[in-house]
Amino acid sequence: MYKNGILNSGINQVVGNLGHTDCICIGDCGLPVPDGVVKIDLAVRLGSPTVEEILLELKEHICVEKIVLARELEEQNPETVEKLQAFFPKAESEMVSHADFKKRVGKCRAMIRTGDVHAYTNIILQSGCIF
Repeated sequence: MYKNGILNSGINQVVGNLGHTDCICIGDCGLPVPDGVVKIDLAVRLGSPTVEEILLELKEHICVEKIVLARELEEQNPETVEKLQAFFPKAESEMVSHADFKKRVGKCRAMIRTGDVHAYTNIILQSGCIF
């Protein structure tokens, strides 16, 4: 049994299998999960856990070269965009329409569903290379 770090076996499996340019999504509780994408459901109740809580742990375990966010988040809540970008300050940041974001989720290895209730608070992490 792990003593610390990511205890969720589904997240551990996905993170352990990530290769360069593979993507995972961390989404709010309203983001649909496309058929064929592994869903790791962490939602316990409305608001818990948040996307930020999950990123706090994931940033310690994943090399991220790029993040993708919805433009609608930037329009409605620019402070959240800054918070999400701050988790991966060296990563490229791409803004796309929410419709395009949902299409990209379909290409992710997995989606971690949170209980977050802030609209458009979703992020795609593209795995980098550690060497």
